[in-house]
Amino acid sequence: MRTRFTWIAAIFVLVSIGVLLACSTKYNSSSNGLVVIPSQGSAVMQSFSLDLTNGHATQINNVNGPPTPGIPTSVILDPAGAFAYVIVYQNAALPGSVTGIATFSIASDGKLAYLATAQLTNPVAIAMDSAGKFLFVANGSEATVSVFSIGSGASLTEVPDSPFTVPAPLGGQPPSASALAVTPTVYPQLYAYCASFAPATSEYLYVTDSLNYVVLRYLVSSTGSLSVALPTPTTTGLPTGPVPSGVAVDPCNRYAYVANAGSGNGANSVSAFTICSKVSLPACQFADYSLLPIKGSPFPVSPGNGPGPLTVDAYGNFLYVVDTASSQISSFRISPATGALTPLTPAFVNTGAGPNSIAIRSDDSWMFVATTGTSVVGSQIVSEYGITPATGQLTPQTPITTFNYPSGVAVK
Repeated sequence: MRTRFTWIAAIFVLVSIGVLLACSTKYNSSSNGLVVIPSQGSAVMQSFSLDLTNGHATQINNVNGPPTPGIPTSVILDPAGAFAYVIVYQNAALPGSVTGIATFSIASDGKLAYLATAQLTNPVAIAMDSAGKFLFVANGSEATVSVFSIGSGASLTEVPDSPFTVPAPLGGQPPSASALAVTPTVYPQLYAYCASFAPATSEYLYVTDSLNYVVLRYLVSSTGSLSVALPTPTTTGLPTGPVPSGVAVDPCNRYAYVANAGSGNGANSVSAFTICSKVSLPACQFADYSLLPIKGSPFPVSPGNGPGPLTVDAYGNFLYVVDTASSQISSFRISPATGALTPLTPAFVNTGAGPNSIAIRSDDSWMFVATTGTSVVGSQIVSEYGITPATGQLTPQTPITTFNYPSGVAVK
């Protein structure tokens, strides 16, 4: 994504962000949803009020948005929806900009305010545990994972011994951390298979290596430190398809899925694994959160191309994959018994050009996909879909018009 920063920054200089959107709205956290979107082309954060009855999104009255301290990419919210965490990159067009994780507070009226930045060198992906205690950052070609303890006011303190190494396999290439996902310790309250299970007490992190085509497993300690768990003394992780570019864990700790974006054998597919947790017993001998390949894996995303970000719905019934090269979402039903994937009918829906991220509201009602591929200034969008919980089918809604090059999306 670095290759786009120069020309995106040039657009930032030319575009007057104040004329793109002029409307404002009231926001009530008890009755509305909230959609948060960073803009690469304008280097600002935007927030939108979401009408939960019809999915209409209206920009909150911070029309210019708080500026970001660098070119923004991915964004996530804490479990309470009180703070946003954004990957930012230093760029010469933004004086004083830095690379790292920027934090923003979210007020009761939905407005965002910049707080601070924890500086890093090459962050490419972020994740947070379901308790909102730790923030995990994959550091790309540095082949490390940084872990931050989250304090009051969204303060970030790097835990001892962080960053933690992504080991290279015997005879393999220098690794590159491309994506990560953490197992939940809070289970869904309703409808999900695991709703009646006791919450998990152990926490594990899965990290993909995009150069050696493996997914690695780390135990997360109570202090946030990571210990890599090797499948065997001579292997670092389990094989995936070529160029793993996204990883997701279902909300019941039963299954993990990895999107494979490369070419060759297993290209344009999703690798599926059983997580050996208490919820998935007796399929596994031990509840050690190790991964077992699911029969039939990898599952093709055809006709999709370039699968990357992916997510499981709030109740663990469906998997949605962003096909970055074909501007589509591939949709699958998850077998509750085996974790195998079956394409829905239709198997995909179209997005705006250049989809880069995906978010589903926790009540399983609305989905959002940010897109950066449209080249016409002022026409960038976030695609929106209504979800039918019983079938997983997606119904396209009116897209959200944003500032230039929306590079991420999060929803509360």
